[in-house]
Amino acid sequence: MSEPLRDTLIRQLDTAWALTTYHLDGLSDGECLWRPADEGLHIWADGQGGWRSDWPDHEGYDLGPPSIGWTTWHLLYWWSMALDRNFGPGILAREDVRWPGNAEALRRCLHDLNVAWRGRLGAIGDAELVAPRTSSWPRADQSLADVFAWANIELTKNAAELGYARFLFAIRKV
Repeated sequence: MSEPLRDTLIRQLDTAWALTTYHLDGLSDGECLWRPADEGLHIWADGQGGWRSDWPDHEGYDLGPPSIGWTTWHLLYWWSMALDRNFGPGILAREDVRWPGNAEALRRCLHDLNVAWRGRLGAIGDAELVAPRTSSWPRADQSLADVFAWANIELTKNAAELGYARFLFAIRKV
């Protein structure tokens, strides 16, 4: 049975994921921990084997550019939150989402999130996607179609940020 809306959202997700994996492939720990400027959002070793992330008070340009590590943490954060709040127990907090410590583990975590997200989307028909349902994250009172469309855009945005930062890393003056 054809589900045109779901099928469109899956194609968009697959395209966004292909863009993301293009920039994740070959990503090194050094790239993740490099900072493109003295100012900007970053991840930090917490001294206990884990990693914490900066959290901005605002989204102004004066924050400076984020590191690749922070951008990838942000991707882990919003995808984990969207799964938890829309399909799970809804108890995950920002502080619970940790950067995994290296690029290889990061790729595995993001792959697992993609599989889980795609699985949720693939199991839903168009009627449920557009049903007047209250989503709980990232915005209340949206249909699941809106949540999946938002995630596709957010993933594409993060892919672009990763690519741009990797270009800057590649030409940096050491």
